[in-house]
Amino acid sequence: MSHHAARCAIRFVNLTRALSTEARGQKVERIANELLHLNRFDRHDFTVLWRLKMGLHRYGAPVAGVVAPSVAAAGSPGSEDSAAAEKTVFDMKLEKYDAAAKIKIIKEVRSFTDLGLKEAKDLVEKVPCVLKKGLTKEEAYPIVEKLKELGAAIVLE
Repeated sequence: MSHHAARCAIRFVNLTRALSTEARGQKVERIANELLHLNRFDRHDFTVLWRLKMGLHRYGAPVAGVVAPSVAAAGSPGSEDSAAAEKTVFDMKLEKYDAAAKIKIIKEVRSFTDLGLKEAKDLVEKVPCVLKKGLTKEEAYPIVEKLKELGAAIVLE
């Protein structure tokens, strides 16, 4: 290979690296822009899903053998039965509630979410609806019990 051919090859490699770096940068910027345009509920769903995929607990501590296997089982095709048997993360769904306890239920929903009064009211009024996603049984149990005391029918899915 001549000296000129070698220099051309090096320039081509450098140009290819620059283009792939630029493409990656554009991809990351596109993803960041999409995340900025999500509403509060979608941002929450994304955060929960991201932490599950990264194997992180809600508070940032790694959870070995608890969250990661359920994500892997749920992601593999044809494994719905095994995923249901091994499920460790649940969504809390409000099925119905006693109309007289609506205000108390809204206050309780606000206590375990980052929703404002209007958002919590709108969410509760959309019965049936998912109140919180990505909870373990241990996290969900006290909340479910409190909501049941107030007159709500709650299901973990």
